[in-house]
Parts: sequence; C-alpha cells; structure tokens
Amino acid sequence: MKKGIHPEKYRTVIFKDISNDYMFLTKSCADSKETAAWEDGNEYPVVKVEISHKSHPFYTGKQTFVDTAGRIDKFRNKYNKK
Repeated sequence: MKKGIHPEKYRTVIFKDISNDYMFLTKSCADSKETAAWEDGNEYPVVKVEISHKSHPFYTGKQTFVDTAGRIDKFRNKYNKK
C-alpha cells in the first residue's frame, strides 16, 4: 500500500439517516460540526445521510420516495407552464 494517502484521524461517529431517524455508531474520518449523545452516555460527532440500509428499497423491499431537494416541485413548476 502507498504510504501517506490514507487519513489518520479515524474516530467514532454517529451516522443518522434523516429519512427515518435511524442512527448507528461506527468509525469514520468524515467531518461534522454537530454532536449527539449515544446510548453509552458519551458525545460523538453526527454525520447526516439521506439514505441507509434501513431506508434503501433494496434492503427494505419497499419503495419509498425521499424528495429532500424539492426536485419534483421544481420540475412541475418548470414544465407546467403552457
């Protein structure tokens, strides 16, 4: 392996799925300004993600639609004008 290309600041963080508020604890080097208390009573940085294995249709078997950016409304407003 090449030396010096891998980050060295791995730490324990909470990943939070914003579509269903599911959280899991793992190690990552992703930056975060928010913190939250975990079940063990310690504070950890929180990294928010839009989709995880608890909300992805492949793993859940259900089709759910998450429109966080308002893309559908933008499309309808753009092409509804006649």
